Amino acid sequence: MPLHDDTNRAKLREAGWHTRGYLPHFDGRPLTQFITIHLADSIPVTVISRWRQELNSLKDEQRRILLQRRIERYLDQGYGHCYLKLPVLATMVQEALLKFDGSRYRLFSWAVMPNHVHCLLTRFEQYELSDILHSIKSFTAHKANRILKRTGEFWMEEYFDRYIRNQEHFKRTVRYIENNPVKARLCKTPEEWPYSSAWFRKNQK
Repeated sequence: MPLHDDTNRAKLREAGWHTRGYLPHFDGRPLTQFITIHLADSIPVTVISRWRQELNSLKDEQRRILLQRRIERYLDQGYGHCYLKLPVLATMVQEALLKFDGSRYRLFSWAVMPNHVHCLLTRFEQYELSDILHSIKSFTAHKANRILKRTGEFWMEEYFDRYIRNQEHFKRTVRYIENNPVKARLCKTPEEWPYSSAWFRKNQK
């Protein structure tokens, strides 16, 4: 388990993420979204294709929700190389998420897991979500491949997102994201996982 030290906390502050120590109030803007991106080898493409076919008869939103739930259950089983279990890569991805908080989007919550990343954010009006995620994924993929001395796809091209409906949905989503490391048995409490908003909210000074 990575150490929770002052260096980690200082890096987060330098990246510009700050809070008043409590969850932000949901302001009702329609662009607040729950995002999941995952490593290229975390789920076989054939599995996702099969699930899509199985859910094809459902309405778009219902199909999206059920597909995302299946994917999240699969991800938590830890398939693939799980490169993000390495502290240097988890820290790098976390800092990339934080870098444009306040300039391109408002980042409310996140958790960097061994083979995927969850985050909750509201993009600013002049930025498209696809462009934001492409920038994050491109930068982190190139840097991760250099560190790992590998080539090839790092992230799966596709990402999964869901709009937040209301304040209660917002709160449930934050709890889900921050409890993900506990559910995956990486720690005992959300605040123990250093690559998450829960850890930073507790340790910020």
